[in-house]
Formats: sequence, structure tokens, C-alpha cells
Amino acid sequence: MSAKLKVGIIGTGGIAGNHIAAYKKLGDKVEVVACCDIDGEKVKKYAERHGIPRTYTDAEEMMAAETLDAVSVCTWNAAHKPCTIAALRGGANVICEKPMALNAAEAAEMEAVAKEEGKLLAIGFVRRFGKDAIAIKEMSDGGLLGDVYYAKAEYLRRAGAPGGWFGDKAYAGGGPMIDLGVHVIDLVRYLAGKPNPTAAYAVMYDNIGPHRYKLSNGSYVSTSKGKFEFNVEDMASALIKFDSGLTLQIEASYHLNTASDRGSIEIFGTKAGLAIKDKRVEIYSDINGVPVNCETANDTSLDFQQIFDAEIAQFVKAAAGEEPTRSPAEDGVALMKILDAVYESARIGKEVLID
Repeated sequence: MSAKLKVGIIGTGGIAGNHIAAYKKLGDKVEVVACCDIDGEKVKKYAERHGIPRTYTDAEEMMAAETLDAVSVCTWNAAHKPCTIAALRGGANVICEKPMALNAAEAAEMEAVAKEEGKLLAIGFVRRFGKDAIAIKEMSDGGLLGDVYYAKAEYLRRAGAPGGWFGDKAYAGGGPMIDLGVHVIDLVRYLAGKPNPTAAYAVMYDNIGPHRYKLSNGSYVSTSKGKFEFNVEDMASALIKFDSGLTLQIEASYHLNTASDRGSIEIFGTKAGLAIKDKRVEIYSDINGVPVNCETANDTSLDFQQIFDAEIAQFVKAAAGEEPTRSPAEDGVALMKILDAVYESARIGKEVLID
């Protein structure tokens, strides 16, 4: 591997903007030399905006023409597997955006190719890199919580279905559970020591449909665009069981008649519990039998670009062999097994066991 990491980016949508900004902050350590998107005009504009010298409309063509050390895969979900495999086969280490794939079988195939090629495959579980997650991991690993046995997580939007492909199951694989829920499911599992999932029971609803409001105070107005349909769930809720004894209750929505958009995580252990708040992590325990509430002294607010900066910086170190990745492919496979079970449970109306 060269001293300066040669990087390519596949997929030039919104999240690719966060990736390129993070790479640029690493200065002379990396050079983004190529980018690829099936939309020729879009990829040219992206390259011009960010000073990337070469563009492609086919991932395999890019990998054949370039010698790349690392690749970010930032496509829609249905293209994660073929683009990741093309990059791995082409000799690059890869960071693939979440969710890893459309299902666990695809994810396992991606992991197998990475092992076969001897390359790093990291998954974009960006919430692991937040100040809140780092603080909680330090405390939890130090024994603060005791045995973690229950957690609650929500990622709810009142009117927040992204436009275009995000609402089309053929491209996204599902709705808010695979798009939003994936973040908090992974974060809870990561903070609890990555126990293995064993079962899931879920319900899903599509009662509201693609158009929520004529006017919107936020960035989401309409979810129909061009060739894409809106055929995913509005809202989903699930109970997920793990072999450690942990049970996670998760709710995720694009459209829900609730007071406001919100996201939260609460984790409960035998020694203490905690909750992620806007600017602090709150801890609930007792001292000599007296209930005590406290919070982190430092601000742990979620900064969207900061977590991508930290994620990409860590990926670059891992790609250079300096340290192991914080988000290995095996974690992506485990998460896809959970999502497969959640969607299947909602379909059949029964609990689904996870192998």
C-alpha cells in the first residue's frame, strides 16, 4: 500500500458528501482520485465540485482502470453487494454504507469475498463514532451497568420519508426499520458487548402512505420521484432477543401521528441504567441504597459530520493496517440477520428465530 492512500467513491448521492468531506480533512494521508455513479451527469458534477480527477459510470470499469487502496460504497442499498464485491475483487479495502445489503445472504457473500481477497470490509455504523457512544462504551466496558438485560430505542419521524429510492423496496430493501432503525439497533448491540441475536417479533404498518403534508417545515415533502414507487412501511416496532439475556424494544417511523421527530436510546443493567439525551448521557443508579442521577460533564451532542470524520479516519487507519476496524463485516452480517427476522416476523405475524 502506498504512503498516500488512493481512494475511490462509488455512489455520489447525499452521504457521499460526508465521505469526501471526511477524506479531505485527513490532508496528505489520502487522495480521492476517482468516483463512480450510474448517472453520468451527476458523477461529473460531483467530481468537479470536489476536485476529483477521474469519473466512471461502472464500478468494475473503475476498479479495472484504477489502482485503489480504499473505496467508499455510498450507493442505494440494492447496489451495496455488487459494488462492494467489485471493489474488493479489484484490490481495495472497502467501507460500505449501512445497511450492509438487502439481506443476510448478500451480507454473508460480501464478507466471504473480503476474506477470500484478504481485504478489509468495514460497515458504515457511524453512530459508533459519536461522543455519546464513546463515553458509554468506556463506562459500560468498565462495569458501570452490570449485566445489561433490557433496552429501548426509537427513531421516529412525524413526516420524514426521504424521496426517491428510499421508499422503493426494490432499491432500499424496506422503510424506516432498515433505514433508521438499523442505526439504533446496531448502537444498542455494540454498547451491550455485541451479543448474538436469537429471535425477533415485529409489527409494521403502511397506513399513511407516501404524501404526508402539502407543506413541510423540514426537508421532507414528497416521497414519490421519477421511476421510484413508495411501497415500504410507514412505521415498525419490534422486540429483539439476544443470547446474553438482553431484550431490545425498537420503534422506527417515516410517518407517524406523534408530537415531533425524536430519537432516543435507554439501556438498563443490574447496576445502573442510562439514557442518551441531547447534550449529555444521563446515568441512573444508587449509592449505598440512595437513588442517584448524574450526567456526563462533557457535551456528547451528536454532530453529523463529526461522526463521519471519525469513522473515515478510523477506516483509513484500519485500511493501512494500523489498527482493527471498529465496524467489521461480521457485525453487518449479524445486523442483517436481525433485520431479516424483523421483516419476516411482521410478514407472518409470529416470532422468528435467528440462527
